[in-house]
Amino acid sequence: MPTPPKSDGPRVNREIDARTIRLVGADGEMIGVVNLREGLVMAEEAGLDLVEVSPNADPPVCKILDFGKFKYESQKKKNEARKKQRVIEVKEVKLRPNIDDNDYNVKMRNMRKFLDEGDKVKVTLRFRGRELAHQELGFKVLERVRTDLDEQGKVEQLPKMEGRQMVMVIAPR
Repeated sequence: MPTPPKSDGPRVNREIDARTIRLVGADGEMIGVVNLREGLVMAEEAGLDLVEVSPNADPPVCKILDFGKFKYESQKKKNEARKKQRVIEVKEVKLRPNIDDNDYNVKMRNMRKFLDEGDKVKVTLRFRGRELAHQELGFKVLERVRTDLDEQGKVEQLPKMEGRQMVMVIAPR
């Protein structure tokens, strides 16, 4: 079993320790299984490097290419992938069962903004004192939120009680 490549990338030229390799030419055509020395000579004649692209294959696959350019391209691909990666956050908005219309509108504006940015919204409705006896008021408020945000988001978690609060999660469409 060949030793795995170094942590900073594939093995190049004299670092390759296999006796025979499956060689791919500089223009991408398959040359076939050759001796490591032959592969090194062919790479040197082309003025390029012999790079081990698949070390776990039997025999390992090596390609004749410009190693500096290869590293640059792979780094560019990594950076591009990292740029496209987006972490979805869960933003929390806290409400009360007897919320006033203006306060409700402010909270709705925030929820719409969060959903437009691609974040999930956790709507928490907190009950205090005797409000806990009137949970239907909380369900009405959360149902109103659900209908108002219907075109921006979809309900991921239906309203449910967690202790003294009712929780609902809305994900962007």
